[in-house]
Amino acid sequence: MNVRLAYGRTGLDVTVPDDALIVEPADPPPCPDEREAFRAAVRAPIGAPALRELIGSHERVVIVTSDVTRATPNERLIPWILDEIAHVPAEQITVLIGTGSHRATTPAELLAMFGAATLARVRVVDHDAHDEAQQTFLGTTSLGARAFLNAEYVAADKRICVGFIEPHFYAGFSGGPKGIMPGVAGIETVKFFHNARMIGDPRTTWLNLEDNPVQAMAREVAALAPPDFLVNVTLDREKRITGFFCGDYREAHLHGAAFCKRHAAQAVPHRYDVVVTTNGGYPLDQNLYQCGKGLTAAAFIVKSGGTIVMCAELSDGLPDHGNFKDIIRAQSTPHALLEMIEQPGYSVYDQWAAQSQALVLLQARVKLRSSLPAAIVSGAMLEPVDDVSAAIRAALEAAGPGATCAVLPLGPYVVPYVAEAALA
Repeated sequence: MNVRLAYGRTGLDVTVPDDALIVEPADPPPCPDEREAFRAAVRAPIGAPALRELIGSHERVVIVTSDVTRATPNERLIPWILDEIAHVPAEQITVLIGTGSHRATTPAELLAMFGAATLARVRVVDHDAHDEAQQTFLGTTSLGARAFLNAEYVAADKRICVGFIEPHFYAGFSGGPKGIMPGVAGIETVKFFHNARMIGDPRTTWLNLEDNPVQAMAREVAALAPPDFLVNVTLDREKRITGFFCGDYREAHLHGAAFCKRHAAQAVPHRYDVVVTTNGGYPLDQNLYQCGKGLTAAAFIVKSGGTIVMCAELSDGLPDHGNFKDIIRAQSTPHALLEMIEQPGYSVYDQWAAQSQALVLLQARVKLRSSLPAAIVSGAMLEPVDDVSAAIRAALEAAGPGATCAVLPLGPYVVPYVAEAALA
């Protein structure tokens, strides 16, 4: 049968066995009137005053939102927020893009993310985790991390955090406090957040919030300069808004995560010899650094020694910026790579993405369909393929009679799990 995979902006059609299990999220219906649903959510929020009543006309406001690697519908949400706080002069408002350790936003991306009218209306700037002059030291966390957050964010009279909630392979769920930590954190704090011990902890995983060390650090650092108001949404596969979770950044996020879990977690009867996955298409499949999400979702249900076929366009390369490309090519085997990363004193930003990929490679071989040259793919310890359908057939034949196949067309936007090992 034919299955359309999320791949870049256009999708990718592949042929899979007729008995392959297709695993997709159970999308709730989209909001029939998104803007009206927004107004209702911010005027009767969860655990907080109405947004327009919370902010005085004399106050300086910073609105933190996610960068171009996330599907947050900024082109709708930011203008709606600005309209809701129209009593605040535009020159007192800054939209701060929470890049974490990612690269800066290009002018073309800014235009696509926000639209010309918003860019003309208010100041929109990137957070730069590497610029110490942009950061304020707020104290040391319970695990010994020095907490640095963006100085302009910290100094604001009122702080609004915008984002969307989806399953996350480290923090359990995105959104909520994660918009602040690592969104507008300094690179020293970001590196601690993703250190080898934190990432290697078995509680650092999909759908887990309450005893997850990464989520705990996000909450602890965010609490040092907490958002005054949260605007989080959930999205369907067409990027339509299915729910608004607004108000107190902790309480509203918990409501949103519970809503997301009901639709994104899907039980499967057993593990599979071959799992076909994606990284959710654009914008999440821009580079291999981000693909740990789709890979680890597939690893949840692939047999030990099985095959994962990853389809991700990687229009931004490995990427060329940051350290990931050098780390992933520094060793020739996943064992050697993990030994390097886990040695005492090793601390290089982007190591977490390489660590996640190596852990998957210990469990299964990974074949990659992308726009990258074969040599670059091979240099990242993956097997390049052009014909995905042929690669699936070959992997099933190699697994032997009765081999099984599962497909995650939307990659990490669904979290499959084996039913007898159901997630808490």
